[in-house]
Amino acid sequence: MNEKSANILELPKILEKLAQYTSFSGGRELALNLTPTPDLSVARELQRETTEARSLLLAKPETHMGGVTDVREAALSCRRGFVLEASTLLNIRSTLRRATNLKRTVGKLGSQFPLLSAIVDTLEECTTVQNEIGRVLDDTGMILDSASVKLATIRRELRISFDRLHSKITNIATSQANAKYLQEPIVTQRNGRYVIPLKAEHKGRIPGVVHDQSSSGATLFIEPLTTVELNNRYRELQIEEENEIRRILAALSEMVGESADKISHTVEVLAYLDLVFARAKYAESLDATEPHLVAFRTDMANPQHPGGTIQLMNARHPLLDQQKVVPTDVELDDNTFMLIITGPNTGGKTVALKTIGLMTLMAQCGLHLPAAQGTTLSVFEDVYADIGDEQSIEQSLSTFSSHMTNIIQILKLANPRSLVILDELGAGTDPAEGSALARSLLLHFLERGVTTIVTTHHPELKAFGYERPGVRNASVEFDLETLAPTYRLMVGIPGRSNALAIASRLGLPVDIIEQARGMVATEDLKVDDLLDEIQKTRDEIRHLLSRKQEEEAEIDNLRLELVDRVENIEHERRKILAEAREQAEADLEDLRREVRRMQRQLEGAGQPLDAIRQLAEQARTITPADYLKTPDPVEKPNNGEVQQFRLDEMVWLPNLKAEGKITEITSDEIEVLVGRLRIRAKPNELERRTAKERKKEKRTAMPELYDGPSTQFERGKSPGLELDLRGSRIEDAVPQVESYVDAAYMAGLPFVRVIHGKGTGALRKAIREELSRHPLVSKHMSGNDKEGGEGVTIVHLVSQH
Repeated sequence: MNEKSANILELPKILEKLAQYTSFSGGRELALNLTPTPDLSVARELQRETTEARSLLLAKPETHMGGVTDVREAALSCRRGFVLEASTLLNIRSTLRRATNLKRTVGKLGSQFPLLSAIVDTLEECTTVQNEIGRVLDDTGMILDSASVKLATIRRELRISFDRLHSKITNIATSQANAKYLQEPIVTQRNGRYVIPLKAEHKGRIPGVVHDQSSSGATLFIEPLTTVELNNRYRELQIEEENEIRRILAALSEMVGESADKISHTVEVLAYLDLVFARAKYAESLDATEPHLVAFRTDMANPQHPGGTIQLMNARHPLLDQQKVVPTDVELDDNTFMLIITGPNTGGKTVALKTIGLMTLMAQCGLHLPAAQGTTLSVFEDVYADIGDEQSIEQSLSTFSSHMTNIIQILKLANPRSLVILDELGAGTDPAEGSALARSLLLHFLERGVTTIVTTHHPELKAFGYERPGVRNASVEFDLETLAPTYRLMVGIPGRSNALAIASRLGLPVDIIEQARGMVATEDLKVDDLLDEIQKTRDEIRHLLSRKQEEEAEIDNLRLELVDRVENIEHERRKILAEAREQAEADLEDLRREVRRMQRQLEGAGQPLDAIRQLAEQARTITPADYLKTPDPVEKPNNGEVQQFRLDEMVWLPNLKAEGKITEITSDEIEVLVGRLRIRAKPNELERRTAKERKKEKRTAMPELYDGPSTQFERGKSPGLELDLRGSRIEDAVPQVESYVDAAYMAGLPFVRVIHGKGTGALRKAIREELSRHPLVSKHMSGNDKEGGEGVTIVHLVSQH
């Protein structure tokens, strides 16, 4: 890509902003050196990488490049025998750790992010190097005692030696006998030796070696002779420690040197990933979208048309305030490959040019564009731009010469796969000559089939746009009411002269205005009036189109709302069916459980089991679907209404003044479980009771169920206050709970504890469901913290008096 044109279009400023989103120097360097690719397949892959990175950072916001540093030079220096500092080795480990984390995080999501997954797959983790550095260094960079046996021994001796030295010299410094000779009773260091501060006038009172004196000369820092050997030993051990540490660091550096190529490659891959993440973050900050990149077409009706595509939808220049910038729409249709933009100064023509050129370069760099969905661009082999600042006071012949030099160079390099952008073509010289030169240049680019976008002040170029196939006019809109440009680009309409209208609005006398109007050619006035009419018609059409789009959007919203309602209805239907099936399965399981209980009771009573075995066999073959198709329940007339009873329904037996649960329904009889007794009754002998009525009758009815007129049951042997079911299976535990509760009631216990543990909660749930159905249980609850919490259920039995 042409570097000069990229600078003119301000691509380096975009790259500077991109670099701000990188995490370390390697990624920043790649961002600043990013160049547009002329290869369509590469550009598409870059765009997909950015899209994947945006999705990844949205799904996994904790993904980052923290801890990565550029350690390539350090790793390669180890090959030349350099010994790295501990901090540099920690940087290497941190970088390799981040590579490992990214490889595992992104690798698990390979199906979602195939391009990023392919990148991280090339990372070298160098696990051996990571582990060895972690074994030798702590997180602060200190060498651990466990780094080597010798180092551990030296440091142990160091501590012993220091304790001896410090104890000895501290005794000398704090001795009452020496207090009058010392400035202070303290121990300090000079030149790596432990010394005490002796008053200069008492030199020799404490034999020792002078290592330093104060600036005033009043204090001598001496090493007592009695501690010289201890100091020497301590210093020797320090030197041994330093040598051992250097040996350990050298061994680590040698290991790093052996993996230098892998480490360098990993840093390069991490730098590229950092760049991809930076592109994603920059796109998010601009609220950008992925452009659709297309190849040059070869099926154009106009043989001169190069086949390039430029379609920008609500494009915003990325260097301007995104909240204030006016979006630009630019489209070169199948019949257009040259656009001539006219309009007043400061109207936004140059911004529109730079937006088109910069968007093209950004797309080919893999950057998402601050534009609406549907933006489509071709990948050009090169982009050439010549953009000057016409508002500069330096506009002169030298400026014209400079522009001509650039245009001459562009003429040499441009081809049908290039995009040429020219600002104020033909400006800076005589208007007549400039206009003729501009038309000649445009004709040349047109004949060569080069996609070209230009701005100009020359009115003659408007006619050029209408006369030549492949060329189209455009203009920047100007609001005569506010006397200010709207910065909106209007493709298809050339710019018009607003000088007379502006002068009139500003208050120039009418006679001068009319006199000036008379000097303007009639044809020009007609053209201006025609353009004014076209613009008004265009505004009306735009208003109607806007209303139409709003109505279509409202229709779409209503359609989506209707679809949601239909989906919700279907969801509710499925939910109701699922709940019905679950209820049927639960009821069926209750039926099977009841059959098993009856079987156990009959076995315990020694009664024949033929009937119950037949019933159990039938229960095993019943499915939820069969269960849902059971015969209609028995109907009972009640005050002229049909009363129906269901299995497991609680009913009142007036004759017995007791409540029971329906366990079986036949054509003319209903079996009801009352306490431990099973009673067969006619449907008209049963009644329904409200919750209040059941609660009221429960306490008075229970004694009569077992002992007739007696008010107290006969007590049996106590089964104990606790039942421990931890480790039991549900199918074994539930019958045990049932039998235990029966026995506890017969023993007259007011409450018991069932220990089932916490675990997954399945056993607890099954036990509590059984307790909720048991007629002898008045209530049950979880134990408090001291009793075991959710791992224990406290069961309160119904009162016996």
